Amino acid sequence: MEFSHTIIYVQNVEKTMRFYVEAFGFEGIFVHESGLYGELETGGTKLAFAGESMAETNFTVPIVPNRPKSDPAGMELVFTVDNVSDAYETAVSKGAAPLSEPVQKPWGQVVAYVRDINGVLIELASRM
Repeated sequence: MEFSHTIIYVQNVEKTMRFYVEAFGFEGIFVHESGLYGELETGGTKLAFAGESMAETNFTVPIVPNRPKSDPAGMELVFTVDNVSDAYETAVSKGAAPLSEPVQKPWGQVVAYVRDINGVLIELASRM
């Protein structure tokens, strides 16, 4: 078995894709003509976004939508970077909501936290 990709359900796939390209430097590799699905190249695993209406066709249970002013879902995306401070400043300048400025953890890793334009938690971390 291999972990292929993560899909996050969002209100606006194309807007979210633009945000991730601008804020984190990922490459957009696919957006369906419907605008309801798109994928980013992030390294070993793809990050994908699907319109919330897709969840209604995929599942018999409702999803809890991600919203910037609501409590975040109990998960986070982690992006490793060479310079956490620079990545944090770039993300915030492109619309990410700042949560925690870069700080060095006791084990030596530097981490910072933001929320994306949908309210998804993102950790920016130095390599271990």
